[in-house]
Amino acid sequence: MHLSQSQYIRELLHKTTMVSSNLQPTPMISTVRLQQNSSMAFHDPSLYRSVVGTPQYLLVTRPELSYSVNKVAQFMHAPQNHHWQAVKRILRYLAGTVHHGLLLHRTSTLNVLAFADADWAADLDDRKSTTGFCVYLGSNLIAWSTHKQKCVSRSSTEAEYRVVATVLAELLWLQSLFHELHIPTSIPRIYSDNLGVVLLSVNPVMHFKSKHFGLDLHFVRDNVQTKQVQLFHIPARYQVVDLLTKPMSGANFLWVRNKLKVVPASTMSLRGVLSV
Repeated sequence: MHLSQSQYIRELLHKTTMVSSNLQPTPMISTVRLQQNSSMAFHDPSLYRSVVGTPQYLLVTRPELSYSVNKVAQFMHAPQNHHWQAVKRILRYLAGTVHHGLLLHRTSTLNVLAFADADWAADLDDRKSTTGFCVYLGSNLIAWSTHKQKCVSRSSTEAEYRVVATVLAELLWLQSLFHELHIPTSIPRIYSDNLGVVLLSVNPVMHFKSKHFGLDLHFVRDNVQTKQVQLFHIPARYQVVDLLTKPMSGANFLWVRNKLKVVPASTMSLRGVLSV
């Protein structure tokens, strides 16, 4: 039986007896940095895995949950009490946003914009970086991702260059899809808040500090030079993908959530809205 998003959330809350819990404005406390061994082992690992696995479905229409759900999912093999507290925080946030969803509406502009960012060495256990990106078609959010990098980056520029290369691959695939569908679009634009990334993409000199990510370097540089993509610097305060790479405080979280087009159903237009 197909369940709507709101029904799905209610069943999850009933399952965990969190229906009447205190509501929270954000899915994760901004100062929290989860680690592997910071408290006692959680008494019911099966419950933890079941509850954490359930919100994966919601990520299809709730991009603001990507970071928090991704983070707690990293501890499924050996959950501890503080990990469970983080999961309950997510559930309290969901309880207050049952009727929120992703807004899609008709647009006359088909510009492709992407935002890429990385939280350098964010994982306190292995010092790997958390990366995220989001892609807009016109004013509609059509793709997003949060993941931990597979290797340790030696600088913030390296970490952010890797995510730019990842989102570039996504954009090239989208361009190919649009071409097959005979949908004309402008040259995709990528925005990064790391000035070093932008400068490296147009600098023909291979710096000795960039040799260990040379493949990504040449991949991005070649596509910039052939005008398959444009790469721009954006001030950090306007970086909307921060929500996909780190926990944020209430005011900043709400601002970015709105930019990601996650809004209450009561504010949605009846035309062009994703049914959830």
